[in-house]
Amino acid sequence: MTFLEPQRLWWLLVIVLLVAAYMFAQTRRRRYTARFTNLALLDQVVPRRPDLRRHVPPVLFALTLAVLIAAMAVPAMPVQAPRERATIIVAVDVSLSMAATDIEPDRLNAAKKSAQGFVDTLPDRFNVGLVSFSSTATVVASPTQDHEAVVTSIENLRLGPGTAIGEGVFASLEAIRGFDEESAEDPPPSAIVLLSDGENTSGRAIAEASSVAEEAGIPVSTIAFGSGAALIEIDGYQVPADIDKEALMELADGTRGHFYEAASENELNDVYEDIGSSLGTEWVHEEIVTRFVLGALLLGLATAVTSLLWFQRMP
Repeated sequence: MTFLEPQRLWWLLVIVLLVAAYMFAQTRRRRYTARFTNLALLDQVVPRRPDLRRHVPPVLFALTLAVLIAAMAVPAMPVQAPRERATIIVAVDVSLSMAATDIEPDRLNAAKKSAQGFVDTLPDRFNVGLVSFSSTATVVASPTQDHEAVVTSIENLRLGPGTAIGEGVFASLEAIRGFDEESAEDPPPSAIVLLSDGENTSGRAIAEASSVAEEAGIPVSTIAFGSGAALIEIDGYQVPADIDKEALMELADGTRGHFYEAASENELNDVYEDIGSSLGTEWVHEEIVTRFVLGALLLGLATAVTSLLWFQRMP
């Protein structure tokens, strides 16, 4: 919980002063009582002296004031609310290792299917773009609200040699930057979802791309795709389809994104569902002033009830 107007909490000092004044008054009361040296006579004059119950109404009254002051400071709770708009770039590795069949029917087709489902679940007002990368990176679809066009572009992805993860990030940033220039007055929040099954073999370094993305304030969530225990055939040779999980994890951590692992089509679907949930909502502060006012009302009623029952008077 937080307070949207915390400077108003200074009014709590008034309650501190009231408590101090009350304690001072009680001290004087005890001094006055001590003047009666004949305690037997005091018992006859005041046979029933007030017990600790006399402090209950003042305490409840002080709590009532404290809760009302807290309400004045506008208390709020962080809640997840649907995000109205955003720009999401899906960057897909189309290197030759994506032909590995450790995920049925193969890595690329499983990635296509899951990425298409991911795009379909995004809110209509989200702008979605597509980047593919092998030895180079290409903006296949610029950010658009035509999600069906992006789904079609994903279906048309084809394999190519090499893996340029850094270039994939740079191409995604350029696509976002070009879109933001068109809506420079109020650019929406942006994010990159990058899927790769290999290590960076060409283009600029991943660390360089991470630094630029972090400076731009654009998180890159990465998915390490595949089991890593697969072989592909290149020029007649069986080549291991390795995964550089550490590099993808560092890219995500360095840009305040999230790192995922997906060793099967089902896991990949779960990953995209989780990413879609996180991108489709945002944390906002929801005011809960009404709850505090209700609490103050109940405390005020308790003050009145205890005072009437025990002392036959309103506080």
